[in-house]
Amino acid sequence: MSIWSRMAEAIAALAKGEGLSAVFEKLRASPDRTVAFAIAVIALGAKMAKADGQVTKDEVVAFREVFVIPAAEEANAARVFNLARQDVAGYDIYARRIKAMYGDDVSPLRDLLEGLFHIALADGVYHPKEDDFLHEVAAIFGFDERRFRSIRAQFVDEAERDPYDVLGVDPTASKDEIRAAWRQLVRDTHPDQMMARGVPEEAVKLAERRMVAINRAWEEIQGNHA
Repeated sequence: MSIWSRMAEAIAALAKGEGLSAVFEKLRASPDRTVAFAIAVIALGAKMAKADGQVTKDEVVAFREVFVIPAAEEANAARVFNLARQDVAGYDIYARRIKAMYGDDVSPLRDLLEGLFHIALADGVYHPKEDDFLHEVAAIFGFDERRFRSIRAQFVDEAERDPYDVLGVDPTASKDEIRAAWRQLVRDTHPDQMMARGVPEEAVKLAERRMVAINRAWEEIQGNHA
């Protein structure tokens, strides 16, 4: 059964009158975190689509920046998106329920935030209101300013890029410490590791841009230490 069919089942299990935001409470103890992850990206992405006031005619197209959506499953993907768009719950409620579901496990939350950046940049424009939206979601997830800047620098060309921020290390750290951080990030970004923490197979291309940023930061720091 595809992830899109499993998402449709999760939505069908909602009681009459329940909004999509309620699905995260039901999936909180579920071993199938891939469904929760996919719904979270789509739900928050739907809320973010309105942030810049430019809601496109076919918003599902933006999600192709994150997910591989077979033609036969587009109706299921669109249904999730439309439910999120119609839900009266604010994006902050979604974000807090997602945070509660994952608790202190920040890795899937980072994966999720990166998925939202993919969607925000799908039209080639990063609007200030999208930045405000993502900044607030990051804060709800428990990310500090440094981590937010690190993720933003992977996606926004004009964003300030600090290679030490990208690797999450202090500029005063030794080269061995920085190398260890780089290697750990490379391991964490491997598709097998991402799927193990709940990123759907259909979305592991999220790793591509992060890996480029990680390696670029390491190369820059090596040059600084040469």
